[in-house]
Amino acid sequence: MDQFENVTVVKKANVYFDGKVTSRTILFPSGEKKTLGIMMPGEYEFGTADKEIMEILAGKLDVLLPGNDEWIAIAGGQAFEVPANASFKMRVSEISDYCCSFIK
Repeated sequence: MDQFENVTVVKKANVYFDGKVTSRTILFPSGEKKTLGIMMPGEYEFGTADKEIMEILAGKLDVLLPGNDEWIAIAGGQAFEVPANASFKMRVSEISDYCCSFIK
């Protein structure tokens, strides 16, 4: 899906890591929530209360998922899942454009 129809966009940006990671929240009539954002090169650790599906639209990064000892290479056009109530690490090597879906 290249675009979202009939959604609400929260104007206030989500800003993390001194502005190196930013996103905007998109709310759907069904109650579904997504964020669209950009990550600059760097190393980051995130926590999530809900299950997440993170689609990397462009860029390159490595991700260390909960319970794994090995980093996984991810590039534009790929996605990964993070379970609820977990944390994960990312090493972003190229500016990365992403869409994160929160699953309740």
